[in-house]
Amino acid sequence: MPKKGKKYLEAIKAIEPGKAYDPKEALELLCKISFAKFDETIEVALRLGVDPRHADQMVRGAVVLPNGTGQEAKVLVFARGDKAKEAQEAGADFVGAEDLAEKIQGGWLEFDKAVATPDMMGVVGRLGRILGPRGLMPNPRTGTVTNDIAGAVREIKQGKVEFRTEKTGIVHARLGKVSFGPDKLAENFYAFVDAIVRAKPAAARGQYLRGATLTSTMGPGIPLNVARVLRPTG
Repeated sequence: MPKKGKKYLEAIKAIEPGKAYDPKEALELLCKISFAKFDETIEVALRLGVDPRHADQMVRGAVVLPNGTGQEAKVLVFARGDKAKEAQEAGADFVGAEDLAEKIQGGWLEFDKAVATPDMMGVVGRLGRILGPRGLMPNPRTGTVTNDIAGAVREIKQGKVEFRTEKTGIVHARLGKVSFGPDKLAENFYAFVDAIVRAKPAAARGQYLRGATLTSTMGPGIPLNVARVLRPTG
């Protein structure tokens, strides 16, 4: 087992054993105990009461975080003609068609998100074995196969994150940087949880939100009180 560093062990001491924290309280603590020399990323992991082995229980979608993620994504767009021009004007980093497909088939993957117009899926479909396992395949359910190319590019640049349940029923996402502060991170947290709740499959039975943890890049995870992860009302 790897030996934990002194600063990590000090951070753990700040977390009360056996306690399930409120989200805002956990975010405040994560920001306080951050010890890395860089701006750490804050992530959330939710354990859901679904079985992703069944297609009707898969939880998948996307949400634009109100304060972004703190990391600007490189966006690749598969489009032709006017749609290609729209993508360029919206700020896409790479725009093309068969030429981009050939580059990807040759091993080039220097982008974070891929978007495509519906008419380009014949070309993009051949890249499924490359893009699929990396979570880069355009998909209508996440808004990355669309004729509103400009809107899709802008949303990604503004902080859109995609989510999909893993085999164990866990879904996770990047919420932002420590430098955001607890308030902005909390806004992003509740926006993400809202999206997960809206994406609840009709086939899901029993308790839907079963566990939640917040963590930073270098720090320990902080367990959350599941009963308090929904956005406060009033």
